[in-house]
Amino acid sequence: MLAGFEDISEGEIRIAGKRVNETPPRERDIAMVFQNYALYPHMSVADNIGYGLKVRGMKKAERRERIAKTAAMLSLSNELDRKPSQLSGGQRQRVAMGRAIVREPQAFLMDEPLSNLDARLRVRMRTEIARLQRELNVTTVYVTHDQVEAMTMADRVAVMNGGLLQQLDTPQQIYAYPANLFVATFIGSPAMNILKARLVRVDDHVACQIGDYTFPLPASTLNANPGIRAALGTTVAVGVRPNAVTVTGGQYPTGLAGDVRVAEGLGSEILAHIEVAAARVNAEAATEAPDLPLGHEDAAIIVASLKEDSLIARNERVTLSFDPERMHFFDLQTGASLRGGATPAPGGAPAIAAASPTVQAAGVERPA
Repeated sequence: MLAGFEDISEGEIRIAGKRVNETPPRERDIAMVFQNYALYPHMSVADNIGYGLKVRGMKKAERRERIAKTAAMLSLSNELDRKPSQLSGGQRQRVAMGRAIVREPQAFLMDEPLSNLDARLRVRMRTEIARLQRELNVTTVYVTHDQVEAMTMADRVAVMNGGLLQQLDTPQQIYAYPANLFVATFIGSPAMNILKARLVRVDDHVACQIGDYTFPLPASTLNANPGIRAALGTTVAVGVRPNAVTVTGGQYPTGLAGDVRVAEGLGSEILAHIEVAAARVNAEAATEAPDLPLGHEDAAIIVASLKEDSLIARNERVTLSFDPERMHFFDLQTGASLRGGATPAPGGAPAIAAASPTVQAAGVERPA
């Protein structure tokens, strides 16, 4: 729709303040970078980069100058006479980007441009794209299924599900304050742990009960989550990120007892998958992603991120505890955050958002 390949049913698309709903694609002054590079195999790198300028009738001398400038920016100056088949995947992707950059458009549209690259090259190109975007100072809408790309590259992230906008904010705000269960479980790697909990009153305190573990919620948590008081006496979904789980060896009276089922050593950290006697929230309902194939129906798997030198072994009995101020609370029926204020209207919102000329926007949607 932004490029003009699809008509929109309602709403407006504005580029640099100008409505472009009825503007033909070629007149929108945007440049697109495709997932499959879409290079002309019979043309040299220089001709691929400059093809759009040639079609627009730019004089040869000016065209050559722009191609050289763009090639230098992308470290392609020594490859200008080569054909796409003689280039590596990363070089081909840079040529595709060069073809977009050389036009000096008002906006870039990038459709999963790094998905065909291997992991190491993807990381390097991610850094390059972010650097170029800031250097060129041109709005870039970047579509990806890779949340790491969205989190590391974007100034603003639009999280989408089924064509509906779930949340639009800075990467850190989305990570720290997810608007609903879908965003909470989709953003963050490893994913947020989601469990069923009952909100109860113990003496003069509001408490959270997970399995046989009951702990008070401080005033700061209640103030940050106004919906908790209204949900008192009901079952809600609580979320805690792996790096906010405290694991203590042995079994203690205060905490949630569990058994280590898997301990993944990743060098810089250990991811412990711990089975606990607690009701789990079906992650598939929130993210339409497969649930962990571990544990039983009456048990849940909690993933904890531990220091690399932690001494933990498979089948070891441990005790888990959570910091209430680092926990997230959600309505079990609607999935909306009990924090309030960041939740979209029921049914979501149309997935169209605008960005200022100096802001990079990234859209993240689960694979179809």
